[in-house]
Amino acid sequence: QVQLVESGGGLVQAGGSLRLSCAASGAIVSINFMAWYRQAPGKQRELVARVTNIGNTNYADSVKGRFAISRDNAKNTVFLQMNSLKPEDTAVYYCNAGIRTSWYASSDYWGQGTQVTVSS
Repeated sequence: QVQLVESGGGLVQAGGSLRLSCAASGAIVSINFMAWYRQAPGKQRELVARVTNIGNTNYADSVKGRFAISRDNAKNTVFLQMNSLKPEDTAVYYCNAGIRTSWYASSDYWGQGTQVTVSS
């Protein structure tokens, strides 16, 4: 019953900005981490950014200094602020979360993905 719903994707010109949001809902006891991945056609899905329950973050080298991940723990929501976008950022972006649903059960959950297209 846990669901992740992304929003904020779209078409933007190179150099522009987008802000992605992902809200988790359902039988959530706690969230260990939330992350953003992306996948372009014919390529493997790659980690873009990740934030843990205590606020530690990490980023793919390709987005360091341009993207920022943040989390609103009270709302079970993660954001990805994307600045200085490049055409190579074009991909489907997926929200990912490690969620504890009971004292004995923790699993990874995925959103449906949102398309980000950066034109040159």
